Amino acid sequence: MRTPGGSRGRTAVQPCGFHGIHGLHGFHGLQRGGATVTEAAETAESRTGTRGGSAADRERETVVEAALGRLGLDAKARLLAGQDMWSLPGLPEIGLRSLVMSDGPIGVRGVRWTADDPSIALPSPTALAATWDPALAHRAGVLLAQEARRKHVHVLLAPTVNLHRSPLGGRHFEAYSEDPYLTGRIGAGYVRGVQSGGVGTTVKHFVANDAETDRFTVDNLVSARALRELYLAPFEAIVENAHPWGIMTAYNSVNGTTMTEHHHLVNEVLRGEWGFDGFNVSDWTAARSTVGAIEGGLDVAMPGPETVYGDALAAAVRAGRTEEAKVDEAVRNVLRLAARVGILEGAEPVVTELPEQVDGEALAREIARRSFVLVRNENATLPLRPGTVALSGAAARDARVLGGGSATVFPAHVVSPLDGLTAALPEGSLTYAVGADPNQELAVADKGFTLRAECRDRDGELIGSGSAPNGHLQWMGNDLPEGVTHDTLHTVDLRGTFTPRVSGTHTFGIKGLGAFTLTVDGTVHFEGTQLPTEDSPFTAFFGAPEERARVDLTAGETYEVSLRQVVVQPEGAPLRMVGFSLVHQEPRRDPDELIAEAVEAARAADTAVVVVATTERVESEGFDRGDLRLPGRQDDLVHAVAAANPNTVVIVNSGSPVELPWREEVAAVLLTWFPGQEGGSALADVLTGAHEPGGRLPTTWGPLADAPVTQVVPVDGELPYAEGAFIGYRAWERDGKTPAYPFGHGLGYTDWAYESIEPSDGDGDSAATVTVRVRNSGARPGREVVQLYLTPVEADSERPVRRLAAFAGVGAGPGETAEAVLGIPRRAFEVWDEDAGTWAFVKGSYEVAAGRSITDRRVVATINV
Repeated sequence: MRTPGGSRGRTAVQPCGFHGIHGLHGFHGLQRGGATVTEAAETAESRTGTRGGSAADRERETVVEAALGRLGLDAKARLLAGQDMWSLPGLPEIGLRSLVMSDGPIGVRGVRWTADDPSIALPSPTALAATWDPALAHRAGVLLAQEARRKHVHVLLAPTVNLHRSPLGGRHFEAYSEDPYLTGRIGAGYVRGVQSGGVGTTVKHFVANDAETDRFTVDNLVSARALRELYLAPFEAIVENAHPWGIMTAYNSVNGTTMTEHHHLVNEVLRGEWGFDGFNVSDWTAARSTVGAIEGGLDVAMPGPETVYGDALAAAVRAGRTEEAKVDEAVRNVLRLAARVGILEGAEPVVTELPEQVDGEALAREIARRSFVLVRNENATLPLRPGTVALSGAAARDARVLGGGSATVFPAHVVSPLDGLTAALPEGSLTYAVGADPNQELAVADKGFTLRAECRDRDGELIGSGSAPNGHLQWMGNDLPEGVTHDTLHTVDLRGTFTPRVSGTHTFGIKGLGAFTLTVDGTVHFEGTQLPTEDSPFTAFFGAPEERARVDLTAGETYEVSLRQVVVQPEGAPLRMVGFSLVHQEPRRDPDELIAEAVEAARAADTAVVVVATTERVESEGFDRGDLRLPGRQDDLVHAVAAANPNTVVIVNSGSPVELPWREEVAAVLLTWFPGQEGGSALADVLTGAHEPGGRLPTTWGPLADAPVTQVVPVDGELPYAEGAFIGYRAWERDGKTPAYPFGHGLGYTDWAYESIEPSDGDGDSAATVTVRVRNSGARPGREVVQLYLTPVEADSERPVRRLAAFAGVGAGPGETAEAVLGIPRRAFEVWDEDAGTWAFVKGSYEVAAGRSITDRRVVATINV
């Protein structure tokens, strides 16, 4: 059976307890002593639903062609334009139901931004990649398909497989890794898992959408070699190994052409060279030109109904500006998707036997603990020894479990670190102090607020109401409460109560655009208009909040609060939306006093645990980061606590790298990413030793001053990728810089000895095969990620010093051994020849080194290809 990395498995691995379609199994990455482990096997789900394959595929194509032949030009053009924010129109005349899409990638929100229908919130994509386990990604996909079906969603707008080009990228928590091979393996597992549940995926954002600054207009200048070897590589691997049913094209341009019109990359590369036969949907509002988009290979322009397709596309055909055959090809791709997900009459869906139900909470907890990366553990500080624990950090109480922007979902509950440790540790052994609060500005009203949204017409009559799980209201397109339309809606009142946790001066404010009235405890504190500060259709969602009131309140008392917006739809807006936030900040205590309280508690405890975090104003969709520092006085808190207690453990709650200036002062550092709704329980599992941390770094961590790629701000609309094919660990090695923690690094609770490495000839699926034997030399069972790095013996300045070529997870008990059989794909020996415009296989001698990270290589051999 062919694997995503190109190896052929010698033995099967242990089934994980749920069945895929046709009786196939998903897999755990953990094996016990004496086992031989191959890279995660590609399951047959990845081969289903492809044009021209099985008899069922051919039958679907017949139904698609028949349906296409019954449609007139206007119906075809209408099908390619969204009918609203999240769906395509149904066409009853051919038995086509409306196709529904929803944002991902860590949960399925559904078509409404509401907590009335909560979603499972998995850990961030950086966390999923940190597991280095494509089979676990597959299981995550199965769960998300289950969630999508529950919410009547046919297509998930995920996964994001852009690369971590620079640590300043604001949305990196939503992507997997700096390495294209690791990204492709994890992404392929995710796609296969989702589609095994009969739900489509849209791999995004195609391509080079690696930063947020001016993302709607930036022209990224990327060499052909860097495009092929880095940025296109994950997409290519996923198309080849998982056959996604959709691709989303990005806002940005590449080398002068916007991606929604990029004929070369979409028609010639994606569809031509790679054979992609799914549908291509624009990022929301990205399509700009009717003829340019249809000629460039864009199938669907979202959202609707006001798009460059629909009536405009039909008119362009009638005027002779484009051919109806191109419209037919786009419609064919959409109908094929509809057939695959089961909404085209007469076509059997790809999946007819669904996977068994998944326990979402249990899987979220498992992914979280297996993603945590223990980067430092002096004197075996972890697991915690018996005794008292002093916990501090605002994020320990108010956990940040997911990133900001379109990845946001509303889980039914969130387990914070404080919750998790309180439940796991003996009663009376845990104390808590805030210590330092990273929120330097107002945040969305949440803790202590109970709110609803009331919609009124111009006469002040109530026409509908909806839930508001916190102070953030976001209705796009027709995502409005029942009975409400944009034409009748005049004002929205976010109304309810607030019960403070602490007494003092509370600050209230507004994030959004338009005319607002803010009332607290019966007093109007602001009545005026907030205007945009930048030209972006999403300023209301991603812009900075404005402080508008300071009010003295008493803890435990309940106060009425309301925020009214007069709804105005700007002329020329790409979509109709209602979006604003009531924001709040608790009384600001003296930061030195807060730190002093935490230090006093730490000094009296056996172990001090400090939770530090980023905020939504540091990591989110919509903007990039200005630095890698932790916000607020959190660094000062860690320095002070570490000075008071040598057994200080720091938990880093961020989606992507931050600087850790105190890392050599503390006993242990555990990176937990954005850990999802069960993050606190998973943290307790790991700190107490019930489970070991299973993660390895998917991205290099180091100070910004040494980071090799830091330019994310365009100049005159252009952003040159001047570093070429050198990003991440490739660039760190080229520059001779030592990061804080290298790519692939991660510790467990046991030790591993690498005993041997044995290369052998490859087969049809791999250019070479390497068998690595490891032994658990510690005192408890554990899991190791065996990483294989490839280096050309003859130095070549145009190629990275070494690159990740294969990996596999193995497990063993104390004293036991395990083997990892690693197939090295042919692509690992290839470079993109810009002159010839093709891949060139570079023959010669190569060093293959297996170990625990890019810098911790334990056994080495030489192969000739």
